[in-house]
Amino acid sequence: MKQYLDLCRRIIDDGVWIENERTGKRCLTVINADLEYDVKNNKFPMITTRKSFYRSAIAEFLGYIRGYDNAADFRALGTKTWDANANLNEAWLNNKYRKGEDDMGRVYGIQGRSWAKPDGQTIDQLRKVVDNLSKGIDDRAEIVTFYNPGEFDMGCLRPCMHTHTFSLVGDTLHLTSYQRSCDVPLGLNFNQVQVFTFLALMAQITGKKAGTAYHKIVNAHIYEDQLELMRDVQLKRQPFASPQLKINPKIQSLEDLETWVTMDDFEVVGYEHHEAIKYPFAV
Repeated sequence: MKQYLDLCRRIIDDGVWIENERTGKRCLTVINADLEYDVKNNKFPMITTRKSFYRSAIAEFLGYIRGYDNAADFRALGTKTWDANANLNEAWLNNKYRKGEDDMGRVYGIQGRSWAKPDGQTIDQLRKVVDNLSKGIDDRAEIVTFYNPGEFDMGCLRPCMHTHTFSLVGDTLHLTSYQRSCDVPLGLNFNQVQVFTFLALMAQITGKKAGTAYHKIVNAHIYEDQLELMRDVQLKRQPFASPQLKINPKIQSLEDLETWVTMDDFEVVGYEHHEAIKYPFAV
């Protein structure tokens, strides 16, 4: 919680105003932010200075793990995060690669589970990483990346949090996740939850101890219409202690994650928080 608030203060104190062409809004921006999450001691990084939510974030990442490319599948898991990008993005609606309603194209999970090779075959990046880690192997390239510039035109959105690198030190598993851009007031806690949960799940299904999750953000920003709420409301509140994330211990394999796991298998305990803040969302 402290490092989240420190980043917010850093943006306010040291940030530079940048015009964002996509949204038509200015962003107060800093470059390079590094956060760490103590997965070993289960200090779940839920924001406590406002009410935050975790179910949609975990459901979305579970969809990535399953390689989903359709917004309806994400809705079935319990998240509507892909509805707008799949069905309201004008450029995507007119894209020749779009297959129809709810189709997302070759984004995120489809890249992680079915990266296309020039010979027509595909690579399951996640399966390779799980297999290696389960055997105690770290070849210094235990990487899952969703960032495929050659297929940007074949999907509705290029990824923000795009690459995840696992590192095995003895029997302890660590994760470094890279994010190119982050709306700190709204989006960051969503991504924090996903980074933490990804390491916790991977450690559990590969039989390793969870260590630390490292989260590197290149462009961290606060939109101009979010600034007052962050500076004058959220940053004036005192944070509470971190809650914990409980994951069903029966989840023991990648196949479990691909088949029967639902949001009922995740629970946050001990979450104290201040009231919600309705930050404006930049479309």
